[in-house]
Amino acid sequence: MKAIEKFLMQAMNGIIVISLALMVIMVFSNVVLRYVFNSGITATEELSRFMFLWLIFIGAIVAMKERAHLGVDTLISRLPRGGKVLFVLVSNALMLWVCYLFFVGSWRQTVVGMGTDMPATGISMAFHYATGLVMSVGIAIILIGNTWRVLTGKATDAELIQVTESEEVETAEEAGQELAHEAMANARAAK
Repeated sequence: MKAIEKFLMQAMNGIIVISLALMVIMVFSNVVLRYVFNSGITATEELSRFMFLWLIFIGAIVAMKERAHLGVDTLISRLPRGGKVLFVLVSNALMLWVCYLFFVGSWRQTVVGMGTDMPATGISMAFHYATGLVMSVGIAIILIGNTWRVLTGKATDAELIQVTESEEVETAEEAGQELAHEAMANARAAK
């Protein structure tokens, strides 16, 4: 299970990187073509918009997995474990409801988009709206997994907060680097 999860996270990160790189190349080359050669490639505008959508919605799944979405934890961090569990369950239930609503709306738009093609590329608009389907299912799976961990008592107190602050990540990375430097210094001194 962990291998599949790791593969999916690497695949999503790869899609994000490739989408961003292709967007930069297409937009930059189109700008150069328009200003230098007074021409352009019409399909690049649609393709870059299409890739931007996939980048954002797949990025939302990755951010959910890494607990990197914005959140306020001032109250929840001060509650006892039982209060944190209650808030996490209520929060996850509300987010699952939003995922359901997003899925239903995206599904309806995808069905409508099946009969419509983008004018420059001819790609079906269904692929345009399918980003919402992928995102809502991906986040719902993560939420169900997190809820299961909470209900079975496997979730740590840090997981009950559901927000990872960037300062905490930086501090942890700095502490890890300091420990590595100390270990190397101790190893040199031992020789």
